[in-house]
Amino acid sequence: MSSVDRETIYEVYGVIRPYIRVTPLLEVDGTDFGLPGVPITLKLEYLQHSGSFKSRGAFSNLLTREVPAAGVVAASGGNHGVAVAYAAKRLGIRATIFVPTVAAPAKIARIRDYGAELVVTGDRYADALAESETFANASGAMRIHAFDQIETLRGQGTIALEIAQQAPALDTLFVAVGGGGLIGGIAAWYGDAITLIGVEPELAPTLTKALAAGHPVDAEAGGIAADSLAPKRVGERMFPFAQRHIREVLLVSDDDIRNAQVALWEKLRVAVEPGGAAAFAALLARRYTPRDGERIGVVVCGANTDWRP
Repeated sequence: MSSVDRETIYEVYGVIRPYIRVTPLLEVDGTDFGLPGVPITLKLEYLQHSGSFKSRGAFSNLLTREVPAAGVVAASGGNHGVAVAYAAKRLGIRATIFVPTVAAPAKIARIRDYGAELVVTGDRYADALAESETFANASGAMRIHAFDQIETLRGQGTIALEIAQQAPALDTLFVAVGGGGLIGGIAAWYGDAITLIGVEPELAPTLTKALAAGHPVDAEAGGIAADSLAPKRVGERMFPFAQRHIREVLLVSDDDIRNAQVALWEKLRVAVEPGGAAAFAALLARRYTPRDGERIGVVVCGANTDWRP
């Protein structure tokens, strides 16, 4: 398999299905959020093993590639590292994870809990990635890229496969964007079958800048969701899917994201990290005006945060 499309995503789904959860949908009345008459379908992917959608891509890599004796290495803002550590533990594979200092303490703790070798280095994801490359070259460990890898895209695309089965009548789907592995995989599955809307922080506009330039370029990497949605630039492999199939990319502020976190908790008792609330923030902050009768879906993608007092 050398492509990312419905056929290869479906094949990968059959391989990883015993190791992942089919996450549920939650039907929400938009009136509760000041959006009267707008039915909203939340895909609760934050309930996935390891606390985010990233487990899909991690298992796709570990189960469809030949893993060397040196094990695997991954760089991550947090969630990818947690997912690779979890998948490696399930499969009995050695894993080394590099994360930047911006990684949330809850994510660092989970990586350690899963038994991976953890290295905290640099200020941002790009720094951790550079260190992981040095380690891979020296050790022979297999690289598992967080977003710019075919196997990762196929794994994340299985979310779209599930949504299509669970909610076939959706018109529009909102998806948070960091490096683009999630929305790239979803776009590869759906094509133009639905309206696909990307959402990213104003302080990390990676896809916005890439689309304006016509190719991936460096962007700012800040904001409260920097550990999950600020990789410096989107992946080369997802970008053609973005150009062809993403209708629009919306920007949300840190305040918008915080407000979405609070609203999801107060109205639904859904506790998610900033990156997990970003897609919903675009709706709540009125960055998008739904059409009459439009059926909207939102991927709630991660919950690796510490809500304890």
